[in-house]
This record gives sequence, C-alpha cells and structure tokens, in this order.
Amino acid sequence: MSLPARRLVTTADLETALDALMRIDPRLEPIRAAAGVLPLRHLPEGFAGLAFVIVSQMVSRAAATAIWQRMEAAEATGAARLAQSSPQEHRAWGLSRAKAATLTAAAEASLAGHLDLKALAVAPAEQAFSALTRLRGIGPWTAEVYLLLGLGHADIFPAGDVALQAAAQDVLGLESRPKGPDFAEIAKVWSPERSVAARLLWAHYARIKAAPLSAVPLP
Repeated sequence: MSLPARRLVTTADLETALDALMRIDPRLEPIRAAAGVLPLRHLPEGFAGLAFVIVSQMVSRAAATAIWQRMEAAEATGAARLAQSSPQEHRAWGLSRAKAATLTAAAEASLAGHLDLKALAVAPAEQAFSALTRLRGIGPWTAEVYLLLGLGHADIFPAGDVALQAAAQDVLGLESRPKGPDFAEIAKVWSPERSVAARLLWAHYARIKAAPLSAVPLP
C-alpha cells in the first residue's frame, strides 16, 4: 500500500527540507546562503490554485496576473462559476480558446467528483500526477507546478520550467540549459527533496535576473 505524500506546509517544513537538501547536494549551499530565508509561497487553495496554473501556461507572470485579476473581478475563479462561463467572457478575460477549454473541463471534472483535489493532496505523487494529466489540456508542467505549489507535495520537480532550467545552468555550470528528460534525470539526485530544490532554484533565478521573486513566471 502506498504511503501518503509528504507535504511542505509550514516554514519549519521548508527549513527541514532545505537542511536535508544541503546534505544531499552541498553544491547548493552558496545559493541557499544568497537566497536568505526562503518564503513559503502557495497558490490559492483548492480549484482556484489549479485554475491559476492553467491561466499561467505559456505566458509571462504579468500577463497571467492581468488575466487572473479580470477573472477575480468577475468572481470566476471557482469551479461552479467557470463551468457556466461563456466564450464572450473568456475573450473579455483574455483567455485563449485552449485555456478556456481546459478550465471548463477541469471545472466540470471537479463538480462531477472526478477530480478530487483534497484527495490528491495526500495521494502518492505518481497517482496525483496521473489524475491531473488525464484532464484535457493539463500536461506535465501544469500538474507538477500545482502539486508542488498548490498541494505542497515535497518531491516534485517541474523539469520543463524554463526559469528552473536557466537557474540550473548557472548553478551547475552547464554549457546549455538542461531540458526535458535530461533535466529530470539531473534532478533525481535531489530526491526526496526535489520540491525545495525547485523553490531554491526559482529564488536563484530571481536573484540573477535582479527581479523580485514574485516576477518569476511561477511560483
């Protein structure tokens, strides 16, 4: 029987995970020192968090935030409201047809009980990932970012995230950005603390770009 997923839900959890990560890979100690206290940042709870990640697919953080603010103004971040939203509203909020279709499918699955986000919070990572990626329009990046930042899973690494790729290239002294399966393979060394490794690399990316952490595409 699979054990429930370990989760990072408090600042103490994050610090404990960081300490463990440093023992696994001391190469990361300088960027931990430079990052200072790593904030415990979460997406909105429940369906809204998943919706925000979907909105953030393939756009800048600024663009995603602008769309999200329009959806919030229309009180359209919950499953029930999104399931009833119209194409005219989607266009007004700035959603592409593909994203609108993904949001609608996810909302309908949630309302029908086919997508139980509370259960996914404690489900084994592989099971939770599989449940999310079965939904139309939800690929590995969306599922992994939501599991990491929305549900707090402790050993998730979105290898397709370009900010993580750029940060890893800098930290590890690689000639080019690691991508796809190659990056996922590199990240295996950080298991079972891959989520905090991702958080640390996001913080490093923000620092080398001289930008606030909130400007990183995600989180």
